[in-house]
Amino acid sequence: MDSMQTYFKNKRVTVMGLGLLGRGVGDAAFLAENGAEVTVTDIKTKAQLAESASQLEKYPNIRFVLGEHKTGDFENVDMVFVAAGVPLDSPYLAHARDKGVKLVMSAAFFAEKSGIPVIGVTGTRGKSTVVHFITHTLAQAGVQSLLGGNIRGVSNLQLLKVVEGIEIAVMELDSWQLQGFGWAGISPHIAVFTNLFEDHLNYYPDMETYFRDKANIYVHQKEDDALIIGKTVAEVWMQKLPALSGVKVPQILPSDWILQIPGEHNRENAALAVEAMRAYGLSEAVIKAGIESFTGVEGRLQLVKEVGGSKIYNDNNATTPLATMVALEALDTGKKNVILIAGGADKGLDISELTLSVAKHCRQVILTPGSGTDRLVSLLHDGTVGVSVVEDLRGAVEAAQSAASEGDILLFSPAFASFAQFKNEYERNDEFVRIVNEL
Repeated sequence: MDSMQTYFKNKRVTVMGLGLLGRGVGDAAFLAENGAEVTVTDIKTKAQLAESASQLEKYPNIRFVLGEHKTGDFENVDMVFVAAGVPLDSPYLAHARDKGVKLVMSAAFFAEKSGIPVIGVTGTRGKSTVVHFITHTLAQAGVQSLLGGNIRGVSNLQLLKVVEGIEIAVMELDSWQLQGFGWAGISPHIAVFTNLFEDHLNYYPDMETYFRDKANIYVHQKEDDALIIGKTVAEVWMQKLPALSGVKVPQILPSDWILQIPGEHNRENAALAVEAMRAYGLSEAVIKAGIESFTGVEGRLQLVKEVGGSKIYNDNNATTPLATMVALEALDTGKKNVILIAGGADKGLDISELTLSVAKHCRQVILTPGSGTDRLVSLLHDGTVGVSVVEDLRGAVEAAQSAASEGDILLFSPAFASFAQFKNEYERNDEFVRIVNEL
């Protein structure tokens, strides 16, 4: 790996987007520690970012421009590190390009500069589960790996400090981070593209644009790299770009492989992980042992607790109608005994199929406020399932508990984004787990 102090010393770097999750803080600190002159800019105000900004005040080579962006911070600099989710049509990024300024994202920068091979995983659904299947199995096999990309609280630049002795990096990559791979003209050595469904249409103008960001997972691969794709990608999307040789579409996981996490979709996730680990070179016996001993990921059909004979599942990361439908199908017992807690901010996705799934699987639906909730309530009006809207998540859990009988399933699977009542989905996840653990 190149010396980062040599690379960044006296470089002028703008960090666009500090955020509240710790990634921007870690990235800015890394740049400052390695001698860059750093400008941190964010449209959130100093008061909104107080917790994050306070962690960087000790660095004399960091200046802050908060509550706004200024055009001058996107010219006469060596590079701009861009946070995930900056609008595609940002005039500040356009200005930087016009001035010949290099645009960078930290996940791609890590992949480019770390000197270690990367397994990258993307897709609308399943990427976190696939990533954790892989990292769990690698650990069981004694392979020294690290986990990065779209991971809560993880700064990808800070990971550059700990690559010594690491054999491979496993990266969960969302569509925004993959923009950065496109800018850098790179793709992971082993790429997994799980699936592609409607999502983020409040950001992307159409599915084609969404796909083209995702496709950076493989479009810059070399001839000896590996691409593993789910069946929906193979059937619908691969025709959009030139075909690559050596593409693997995993078959169904053998029936004698017993998973500890529910749902046919998780068997598909496991099959994708298996193919990636075969490409890496693990033996079949080692892969099977790892896959079968994996117990799941927080916020994805996670069994949190059993109270009064009813099981409580946390599926907080289901931020689309389709994800909630998959959860309902996975937990189906044929008894229509699910009490669903859902609701939140609308992402502009079709919810008509969700209403049919709710009618099929749920005895009762308890909704927290939000623009998505308003749309869903207007469609759940035929009386086949009880529907109520409560003030907040605590009220929803309390109402669900009151309605539950022995053998029921309490499923928190929002189907919508968190922003109606929370800063982000992580805050919503922590609040739900905290409430349930108090029961």
